[in-house]
Amino acid sequence: MRDDASGRVFDWLDAVAEQRRCAGLTRRLRPRSAHSTVLDLAGNDYLGLARHPEVVEAAATAARRWGAGATGSRLVTGTTELHARLEAELAEFCGFEAALVFSSGYAANLAALAALAGRDTLVVSDAGNHASLIDGCRLSRAEVAVVPHADPAAFRKALGERGARRAVAVSDAVFSVDGDLAPLGGLAEACRAAGAALVVDDAHGLGVLGDGGRGAVAAAGLAGAPDVVATVTLSKALGSQGGAVLGPERVIAHLVNAARTFVFDTGLAPAAAGAALAALRLLRREPVLATQALAAARRLYQGLAAAGLPVSPPDAAVVAVRAASPQAAVRWAAECRTAGLAVGCFRPPSVPDGVSRLRLTARADLTDTDLARALSVVTGTASASASGDG
Repeated sequence: MRDDASGRVFDWLDAVAEQRRCAGLTRRLRPRSAHSTVLDLAGNDYLGLARHPEVVEAAATAARRWGAGATGSRLVTGTTELHARLEAELAEFCGFEAALVFSSGYAANLAALAALAGRDTLVVSDAGNHASLIDGCRLSRAEVAVVPHADPAAFRKALGERGARRAVAVSDAVFSVDGDLAPLGGLAEACRAAGAALVVDDAHGLGVLGDGGRGAVAAAGLAGAPDVVATVTLSKALGSQGGAVLGPERVIAHLVNAARTFVFDTGLAPAAAGAALAALRLLRREPVLATQALAAARRLYQGLAAAGLPVSPPDAAVVAVRAASPQAAVRWAAECRTAGLAVGCFRPPSVPDGVSRLRLTARADLTDTDLARALSVVTGTASASASGDG
């Protein structure tokens, strides 16, 4: 029988939940059906490949051949020939010596930072970085200096004060909140002046930016550099699941031996590896997909700006519109969904600057009709949500 004390152990959660509700920050799961009439501009399927017949069939074929799961960690039974092919082709496509595939992009970021930094290291991190990079900094046990967003001079100053310690600078390539591009050239110069490594999360650049979608790091001329490491996800432009770290061969060899989210995690499911490999090959065959995603983002931006909404110019496929408050953002997103359009709803703590937003994800497969419909819904439901009483 449970005593009264045990029943009160988690009573504190009720107060936290009420505070969250009052602040408009409660999050809920919303299971989606396999077939929906809602136009999806909330996900990250930038190239529209998640349901592409070739990608889906590759996933099914891999599952039939290799089984439903990887069956173990990558160092035990979780590495198949499929994983090895994916790593080789991903590294070659992005312009790096080697690649290592993880079960998620989050795990890849944790691995890159925790394994390349330590107590004797200074990590300089952009204030707008993704949560996975922030957590990687924490797990590394390094001293972390958080510097103003997209400011190479701030990176240079912080790196110059590190003393004799090793140093690593880390930044998103394309920031997920506003879709703005990091000044990668300036960051690389700051790192090289200080003898520091540069780690770049190119999750939102792969498949969208660079020659044929090779990513923001390649577009900046940094792919394959001996002092640069990139991380990517397989769950956005490639429409699958998983992540990878790309870099010099000696960096990848170190991760195989030292990255806890590689050594102790079950390997990526073969179906996901097969799907990502098929998507990568499709992108190589149809590089116009990257151009189409960018063009769709520009059209969304132009339409929203013309309507007078506070929208950020997109450097990639993310288009963000500011809302008056967390509550206004939730209401606006709900009104969009009721009208048949799914959009992202970003609120604290997901947004470093505390400003709530709707986030629209452009896709290469959006038609003129889709774009017109999206613009009509977002502008038609804006009312007080963008800048009014909230």
